[in-house]
Amino acid sequence: MAIAATSARTPTFFDEVVAETPGGATHLELCLQCGTCGGSCPSGSDMDHTPRALFAMIDAGMKDRVLCSNTPWYCVSCYYCMVRCPQEIKITDIMYTLKRMAIREGCYRESTASDAPGFSETFIDYVENYGRSFEVGLATRYHLRYHPLKMVGMAGMGLGMLRKGRMDIIPNRIKNLGQLDAILKKAKELGDKE
Repeated sequence: MAIAATSARTPTFFDEVVAETPGGATHLELCLQCGTCGGSCPSGSDMDHTPRALFAMIDAGMKDRVLCSNTPWYCVSCYYCMVRCPQEIKITDIMYTLKRMAIREGCYRESTASDAPGFSETFIDYVENYGRSFEVGLATRYHLRYHPLKMVGMAGMGLGMLRKGRMDIIPNRIKNLGQLDAILKKAKELGDKE
């Protein structure tokens, strides 16, 4: 009786992305390359690769090109791609994973105030007033300011997200907002000292 030699397979970039994405199964292996995610994305025109293309690049092991891509950084976390994905791939969650990996690998570009002050100011305003981002308000303000003609086309997305329970009509405040205020105040004090 011959004993089969077993060797541990080195994890691929695809394996790393899946393993580092919290929340269980990403379903990334089920991607049909249909393009629904990119066609649904309100920020797609600003991305250097569609999510579909990025997933093919992940599968091909193109780690550096994926992590240096601007695609995850333009994701506004609206979840419309996830709502419409026929395979229920956790696209937005994967984008967050890619951002974390890019930061860890040093594959990101520092933003300047001239790049997107309205977006960052709106984000900070929501966090300071509610304790969390309000994705619908953030995406709406962004599009009204930079792509106002696309707003009409977003109505279908909004209705789909409402039906799937992925969108709140109004922002929700976190509990104990005073504690977050104290943390933010301390962070500002520390930032002013530098």
